[in-house]
Amino acid sequence: MRISTGSRFEQDVGYCRAVVSGDWVFVSGTTGFDYATMSIEPDVVAQCRQALRTIEATLAEAGASMRQVVRVRYLVPDAADFPPCWPLLRAAFGPAPPAATMMVVGLADPRMRIEIEVTAHRV
Repeated sequence: MRISTGSRFEQDVGYCRAVVSGDWVFVSGTTGFDYATMSIEPDVVAQCRQALRTIEATLAEAGASMRQVVRVRYLVPDAADFPPCWPLLRAAFGPAPPAATMMVVGLADPRMRIEIEVTAHRV
């Protein structure tokens, strides 16, 4: 099963928000864009909050939850932007957090300050 948010990025680039394969859910890198309006807040914490909302909704559509995320990758253009997001991330993943990697990278749009990719195991 493939899941789409209907974002312009998915259409332009040629990918979907998530792929469900058996008990696994692979969620594409998700930025702070509100994909319904294609708008983005300038603040990294607001972007992180929006990315997590999009991921949570995508997982729900796939029959999974944030508690089933086993792997997460955080991509940020500026390492200093990562610590302000930590409280949101702790709250999102709860008492059994996933394995994680944070990388400093360039993102596709200079307004993007964080991108989050997750893998969940539906069990």
